[in-house]
Amino acid sequence: MTDDKQTDGVENDPLFQEWAGRVRRDLVPKLEDSSAVVSLVPRKGHDVKFAVELGLSIMMEKPIVAVVTPGMHIPRGLAKVADEIVEVDWDADMDRAHASIDAAFKRIQEREDL
Repeated sequence: MTDDKQTDGVENDPLFQEWAGRVRRDLVPKLEDSSAVVSLVPRKGHDVKFAVELGLSIMMEKPIVAVVTPGMHIPRGLAKVADEIVEVDWDADMDRAHASIDAAFKRIQEREDL
């Protein structure tokens, strides 16, 4: 854990400050305006953009539909925070993919209306 008043760290790096400003200016308002979030889970690696969007979505208590591709490993932590996990084969049938995501939103909405 770091001290919030730390004077030497990434928080003082001009490139980080520029990036954090873009997140606050561009991403935060979009998430605030959304009723739910569709997260396209990256196949591998550590996708910082995905991680920040997911973290903010959790902190804003947004319902999360995590979209994965067939056979993809779903991290346990992601499975815990996602309201729905939808497996989509983008190459097979786009209409079916969109229908699966829409159905996930409907299930979330039905649960939220209870």
